[in-house]
Amino acid sequence: MKTLKYFISYYRPYRSMFFMDLFCASIISLVDIAYPLIFNFCVSGLLVTLQPDTMQKVLLISAGMILLYIIRSACRWYVTGQGHIMGALMESDMRQDLFDKFQQLSFSWFDTHNTGELMSRMVSDLFDISELAHHGPENLFISLIKIIGSFSIMMVINWKLGLVLLLITIIMLLFSWKQNARMEETFTDNRKKIAGINASLQNSLGGIRVVQSFANEDLEARKFDSSNQAYLRSKKNNYHAMAAYYTGNHFFQGMLYAAILLAGGYLAVKGEIEPAVLATFALYVNVYVSPLEILIEFTEMFQKGFSGFRRFEAIMEQSVEIKDEPDAKDIENVKGDVEFENVAFS
Repeated sequence: MKTLKYFISYYRPYRSMFFMDLFCASIISLVDIAYPLIFNFCVSGLLVTLQPDTMQKVLLISAGMILLYIIRSACRWYVTGQGHIMGALMESDMRQDLFDKFQQLSFSWFDTHNTGELMSRMVSDLFDISELAHHGPENLFISLIKIIGSFSIMMVINWKLGLVLLLITIIMLLFSWKQNARMEETFTDNRKKIAGINASLQNSLGGIRVVQSFANEDLEARKFDSSNQAYLRSKKNNYHAMAAYYTGNHFFQGMLYAAILLAGGYLAVKGEIEPAVLATFALYVNVYVSPLEILIEFTEMFQKGFSGFRRFEAIMEQSVEIKDEPDAKDIENVKGDVEFENVAFS
């Protein structure tokens, strides 16, 4: 919870951009939810019982839909453009804070931390954090609106089909929760291994003159190969976990369509649901499934970004050994000689 609060604090200077981003995301979601209802109204209310003014009503509704999608496009532009800029601004703030922290840490701390690893935290980790800062709340907000909105409407259309949908979704969520722990472990290990690659490169290339002078190319090549292979093993474990996660979730999505077809066909045969209503329900299944896919992708993004932020936080929490006393005063206009008394080196 402390880590999450610290992460949220970086949104504070960009509150207006953040809330505007969520507002635009909500408009996008509501337009997507409205389309099946409008389609059902046109099919069941206008095209089934044709009237002399049916075409005029269809044209009017179509014009309204075009206007809605123009508004949706404007909102999508803001979310894609300004939302990413907000993430970049937060990334810049974190990078500046991290650099300032490096400036305060003592020599002894740098003796135990490789420069290549620190550069990895400055670049790779913060990029993933930036992606999470932008896409995380937006994707979560859009998904929740679509899932709750579409599921509520489907329950009103036919509660029996809605319960079938809910049962498969619960099984899918339990599977995702179990796989999520494995993915978090592999992403954390992946971060450590890529830092090791950067550290090995920094040591070898930074001291290339010494390496070549003493003909130590083979030794450095073996050291780099070791870290490279460790990173490769970590990536393989990472991709195996991702493959199981994505494959399982997409399988359950297919089961959603199959179950709705089976249960909906059974209810249609019994006369408990009209074919046009079943078609509308099927459209809402699409609206319901698409945010589930977004949440699946969000899980990967969250694991990458949050594991990176924990590494960022670990550095920011390092205590500073050398710091001013609370009542220290700035020295101005210093004159005279500098004398060293009782100074020793260690």
